[in-house]
Amino acid sequence: MGKNKKILVTGAAGFIGFHVCQKLVKLGFTVVGLDNINDYYDINLKYARLHELGILRSNAEEFFKKSESSIYKEFFSFVRMDLVDDEHLPELFKNEIFDTVCNLAAQAGVRYSIQNPKTYIDSNVQGFLNILECCRHHKIQRLVYASSSSVYGNSDNIPFKETDNVDYPISLYAATKKSNELMAHTYSHLFGIQTIGLRFFTVYGPWGRPDMAMFLFTDAIINNRPIKVYNNGNLSRDFTYIDDVVLGVVSSLIKDSKSNKKYQLYNIGNNNPVKLLDFISEIEINTNKTALKEMLPIQDGDVFQTFADVSNFMKEFDYKPTTSVKIGVKKFFNWFINYQNN
Repeated sequence: MGKNKKILVTGAAGFIGFHVCQKLVKLGFTVVGLDNINDYYDINLKYARLHELGILRSNAEEFFKKSESSIYKEFFSFVRMDLVDDEHLPELFKNEIFDTVCNLAAQAGVRYSIQNPKTYIDSNVQGFLNILECCRHHKIQRLVYASSSSVYGNSDNIPFKETDNVDYPISLYAATKKSNELMAHTYSHLFGIQTIGLRFFTVYGPWGRPDMAMFLFTDAIINNRPIKVYNNGNLSRDFTYIDDVVLGVVSSLIKDSKSNKKYQLYNIGNNNPVKLLDFISEIEINTNKTALKEMLPIQDGDVFQTFADVSNFMKEFDYKPTTSVKIGVKKFFNWFINYQNN
């Protein structure tokens, strides 16, 4: 893909979306970022990410209280919009004429979906349908979208492979991501859109979400508060550093896979699961403090382990994760301290 191409990135003020926008702009692509900036977590962190992209200043909230919803720069512009807005979203596609779309916008969080199910259907299902329809009617050739390792549920097949049966999600969040994969397959089949789904495995790193373990644990340990350790710590996750994830997302956006099939689906993980207690130990090393652990039973919707087989992604896009948890946790900690002090 030539660098004069225009790419839409939804969820641009989110954790992964922000990093993807930053990388694409550095590579010389023209990027339009879209986000509704909802209040699922602290909106000031979202504004800070946009500030880092050079889009917003300290009066960001005041700006969005006015009628303006778009800010433009030479290579990156930002639009505040919700994917469920089926009036203005098609207008955006018509006016901007995108070459490629990267849909990272979604209502995140496994446990939040238990208390707020409608939010997930609106954002993750209806919103994704609107993206597919816009891609269909505006002749978008490639759509890359975020799926999740949660679709595997409590599968006993280790490591998780894209060919595994994922018909038994154990949270509504996971069910919406599975539905995205099915919807993408349908639109690839009917309308010839190349869709590439990426099943993310526990992404962490600088600018991460405050509702995720990395942020929660670090903040609690530094401030001498207890951390909640579920299933008495008998959990493992394929923690994947943000730079490795961005490498995979950007590759799937700007490169052709070797097979170049219309419908594609890949795991994007570190291919190296880490025990939760070992992950906590790395945070303790960096904070130079011992965590106060509150041992609890497993939560509804949680899975016992995740482990990504990334061999297909490596084969098709030359993907190779390189960041160990030891290095990744240190980089997050350094960012966290700097962010808290500014």
